[in-house]
Formats: sequence, C-alpha cells, structure tokens
Amino acid sequence: MTRIFSGIKPTGHLTLGNYLGAVRQWVEVDQHKADALFSVVDLHALTVEHDPARVRRLSRQTATLLLAAGLEPAQCTVFVQSHVDEHTRLSYLLECTASDGEMRRMIQYKEKSARERAAGGSVRLSLLTYPVLMAADILAYGADEVPVGDDQAQHVELTRDLAVRFNQRYGQTFTVPKAVLPSVAARVMDLQDPTAKMGKSHAETAGIVYLLDEPDVVRRKIMRAVTDSGTEVVHDRETRPGIANLLEILAACTGGNPAELAGVYSSYGALKRDTADAVLEVLRPLQERHAELCADPGHVDAVLREGAGRAREIARPTVDAAYRAIGLLPAY
Repeated sequence: MTRIFSGIKPTGHLTLGNYLGAVRQWVEVDQHKADALFSVVDLHALTVEHDPARVRRLSRQTATLLLAAGLEPAQCTVFVQSHVDEHTRLSYLLECTASDGEMRRMIQYKEKSARERAAGGSVRLSLLTYPVLMAADILAYGADEVPVGDDQAQHVELTRDLAVRFNQRYGQTFTVPKAVLPSVAARVMDLQDPTAKMGKSHAETAGIVYLLDEPDVVRRKIMRAVTDSGTEVVHDRETRPGIANLLEILAACTGGNPAELAGVYSSYGALKRDTADAVLEVLRPLQERHAELCADPGHVDAVLREGAGRAREIARPTVDAAYRAIGLLPAY
C-alpha cells in the first residue's frame, strides 16, 4: 500500500487556505487511499523567534483542528513530530549526508534569512538545516508520496537527493519519495493582497480567514476583500487577481468552476455575499466539531499518544538501519 507523509507547522492559526489547499485533500482523499501519516511538525516552529507557550497552544489547536476537519485515527496516523525521537535521530545522519551549498540554495532559507536580517535579528542555524529535518520526517517512514504545494517542492527534491546519495554510499536504506500536487487543492490568496498566498504566519490579518474566526468576522473580511478596477466579473488571475481569488474560493467551497461562476454574477457585491455564505457553510461543521473536541481534551491526548506510538513503530526500524549503515555501533 502506498505510504503518504505530510506535516503542518504550528506557526499560526490555521486558515481557509490551509484547509482548501491541503487539509481537505488529506481528509477526502489521502487517508482513504494510502497508509497516511499526518504530523504537527512542531520542531520546525523553533527555527525562528517564538513564544514557547504559544507554540504549545498552537500545536494542540492544530492537532484538534485536523481531527475536527475529518482525519480519522482509525484511518490514518495523527501525531506530533517532537513526540517521536526518530525525526531528530535521523536528521543528524542526513546533515552528515547533505552539503552546505545545498542548504544555502534553498529558496525559503534565502527569503526567511533576509527577512530576519532586515529586522535586525540573527539567523538561527536551524533555519539553514531545517530542510534536512523535513527530509528526515519523510524518509523515516518510507513514504512513497508527499503531498505538497509548489513552495515545498524544492524540499522534496532535496529529500530525494539525500535518499539516493545515502543509499549509494551506505547501502539501500531509504525509499525515494516523490512530490505529489494535491488533486482537489485550491490556491487561496490573501483577501487584501491577492498576489500573495493566504498564510497563517502573516503579520497583517485583515485578508486572512482563520478556521476559527467567528461568522461575522469571516463575512466582514470577505465583504471587504480587495477587488479590481472595472465592474465586469471575470476569472483572470493576471489582470483581475482579486475577483479571481473570490471566484476560486467560491468554486472550491461549492464544487463549481471559477470561469463558469463568473458568468453568473453581474456585480462584485453579489459575488462577495455568495462567497461568504459558501465559506461559512464549509466552516460551520468544522467549528462545531472543534468545540466538541475542546470539551474532551483527553480524547485528543489519547489520539496523539496512540499516533506517536504507531509512528514510532514504523520509523524506528528504518532509522536503526540507517544508523547501522552509516557506521555507528549498535547500542546494547
């Protein structure tokens, strides 16, 4: 059976973009078609300045939202990355396989380190090496497929390179995974800046719909979404990015086609109202289930504990084999 691994960082509250762009695919497709593991990759949240208490809160909230969205522990493995030591055990071996040049070529490192320096901060070593930890996340489980967006494809290519290099140097140890672009994913852009992805870590939040936003907040953000010059409703991401974004959100929520939906509307206001209604209908059951899970924290704890145990059983033999292959003396 195909094995899938995917993770999500607890660096901010989950957004509509996270749901339509990734989590919905996990729920509707991936957990049913494969041996799937989904992790809250909390160690990745430590690569930049952070508040420890906030990371803990967001890690729990993220895990709870994944369950509320429909991930079923009977169908897949849901766990927190730091609860499984094999991630960090393997990461060091892969650091000994990767090169400095490979790390510095990573686009996200270039962008994030530039922002850190511009803000007067220092760049943590972990920001440089975190793609290796991401590779360890994937390779420890023998994943065949990694559902990712375009912004993470480079990291999966690095993972493939490291797996091939390790196998050639030390013997066949790792499955070489491939990146898979989600088939039902939507690319959701910021409502106030439709040329930028709706991100959970952005400082400006007026254009971001969070999964736990109150209904009136969701409606207000969508009704205030930036639109384009002119009045004709057309789906053209190049010349009408604001309207295109609204049409794509509406299509993703209703199962429609953005270009066809454009022909239904004669005004921006009507499009915004229907988009708000559709988003609220998508969020309503998720928010209701989230409230139920928050009222039973012991259930979430049990799911994460069992998930970590299952993940550990899968990862340990591969990581132990990597330790032997690279030349480390077995522990007694």
